[in-house]
Amino acid sequence: MSGSVKEVGPNRFRETFGRYYDDFEVGHIYEHRPGKTVTEYDNHMFTLMTMNTHPMHFDNEFAAASEFGKCLVVSPYTLALLIGMSVTDCSQKAIANLGMDEVKFTAPVFAGDTIYGESEVLKKRESKSRPGQGIVTIVTRGFNQDGTMVCTFIRNMLIPSAGNAVEDKVENY
Repeated sequence: MSGSVKEVGPNRFRETFGRYYDDFEVGHIYEHRPGKTVTEYDNHMFTLMTMNTHPMHFDNEFAAASEFGKCLVVSPYTLALLIGMSVTDCSQKAIANLGMDEVKFTAPVFAGDTIYGESEVLKKRESKSRPGQGIVTIVTRGFNQDGTMVCTFIRNMLIPSAGNAVEDKVENY
């Protein structure tokens, strides 16, 4: 299970993350911690790294004239942050992300907001073509420090059963 340890020798334990296919249960919700306070630097760097030239994300004078009165955090950063927050619980053992659907940005995010995430297991099924693996579908929701939902999306992941993960085959893991 997530956050567990495995014994690798007498009186020796190794931290392990993620879940095997069998560890996921439909209806379970995993709260992702710690949260992340978004900085102006985070927003500027992600915006400019991805060549998003919309001034709402990095020009204070331009953004001041908008209905928000200040710069917005670029939405793909919010999505990437929530995906990253969910890795330890949901996809650390994943073989692949198969896709995302219904990505929605439900409220603006600003520098200084702290984002928290949670993922709920919607469904799972064993793979028809890949023995020892299954497809898990989760919905991830992101909230700011006030509890306002800022983003939600559905993600499908290919997850191995116990004994079939890469970490099960690499001695140092």
